[in-house]
Amino acid sequence: MDQNNIPYKIYLSEDEIPKQWYNVRADMKNKPAPLLNPATMQPMGFDDLRPVFCDELIKQELDDTTAYIDIPDEIRSFYKMYRPAPLVRAYCLEKALGTPAKIYYKFEGNNTSGSHKLNSAIVQAYYAKQQGLKGVTTETGAGQWGTALSMASAYLGIDCKVYMVKVSYEQKPFRREVMRTYGASVTPSPSMDTEIGRKINAEHPGTTGSLGCAISEAVEVATKTEGYRYVLGSVLNQVLLHQTVIGLEAKAALDKYGITPDIIIGCAGGGSNLGGLISPFMGEKLRGEKDYQIIAIEPASCPSFTRGKFAYDFCDTGMVCPLAKMYTLGSNFIPSANHAGGLRYHGMSPILSQLYHDGLMEARSVEQTAVFEAAQQFARVEGILPAPESSHAIRAAIDEALKCKETGEEKTILFGLTGTGYFDMVAYQKFNDGEMSDYIPTDEELEKSFATLPKVNA
Repeated sequence: MDQNNIPYKIYLSEDEIPKQWYNVRADMKNKPAPLLNPATMQPMGFDDLRPVFCDELIKQELDDTTAYIDIPDEIRSFYKMYRPAPLVRAYCLEKALGTPAKIYYKFEGNNTSGSHKLNSAIVQAYYAKQQGLKGVTTETGAGQWGTALSMASAYLGIDCKVYMVKVSYEQKPFRREVMRTYGASVTPSPSMDTEIGRKINAEHPGTTGSLGCAISEAVEVATKTEGYRYVLGSVLNQVLLHQTVIGLEAKAALDKYGITPDIIIGCAGGGSNLGGLISPFMGEKLRGEKDYQIIAIEPASCPSFTRGKFAYDFCDTGMVCPLAKMYTLGSNFIPSANHAGGLRYHGMSPILSQLYHDGLMEARSVEQTAVFEAAQQFARVEGILPAPESSHAIRAAIDEALKCKETGEEKTILFGLTGTGYFDMVAYQKFNDGEMSDYIPTDEELEKSFATLPKVNA
């Protein structure tokens, strides 16, 4: 179809909000490896996971066969507050680049949390409420997930305890205050409030923290506090399932105009946004119906896909969580204090890791100064200040569009704009003042971390 007359924004109706989530694992020939019990190194079943997660979420976590899972009516009603999210044609960016490529982005920033994270936060809080729990605990990096869970918990009337990576707690005080406004308690991690926090502080004096540290603290508090469960904003199978509303809406909007993307791009930290965006397209690829070039973009400072090992590893620094088989830098890896806090995780979703290992998608890493150059260019022509995490995808989309300019190919590019960067102004200030630097871990640093990977006969 001629794409020259496509609207700037393609909206679906409320009735077209997905009624089911899509479980890509049902179409995967090679399923993600099972989670392992950290005490026995044996696969974990429903009963093993009950002390940590909500019952219904465990069922979703373990389901490898059901392709479509119904979205409860209460969740769809909540989704209508900010969904369907628009699919935007980036006409102004195309013109600025002088490219024949057609660029589209799925914008997930139209809610107070400022990101896609609310898609899963409301689901996890809902199932906690349905189970009669008092509250939930979690970690947050850049703060989008913590904000989203705080909003969802306030809406449903349950308690929310957030452990925020210390460097983000200090860099993003306003994000912290949004969480507190919604009633959540917010603690910088690693803290001195938990056994694991005290241990990490003793072993790494002055540490800026990591998502792995914050996860350990949140899990400890959940398992030691009656009436609480732990919830996670990325990595887990259940989270990618909930986030498929992104890809399902994007595909429905493209299908309305007969548009098929050639390239699909998403930023990758733990995998929630990338997995949510690509899942329905990946399903077509797995079933042999269509083919797409799918690209994961991660920070060069935390390159789990591009420089990590595909192995079983702990999901947290404190080594109390289940082990997952994933691309990992090692649970002891403490990333540099880059400004894309949501991508500072040592591992990657088991689903995405398996797909990458099977050669069904590719991955690239980019340095943060190049990311912010792309963010600035996008903001100036498209009118949205993007989150640092999203800007990794913008960088790759611009690079692909410039390749099309060189070759004359009219490829169609789709990328995920996960949210806005209005709480990331310290990062933008550093960039604008020329004070932002790039850090890339050395091979020696990574080898030191790989040496701590658990020995698993699986």
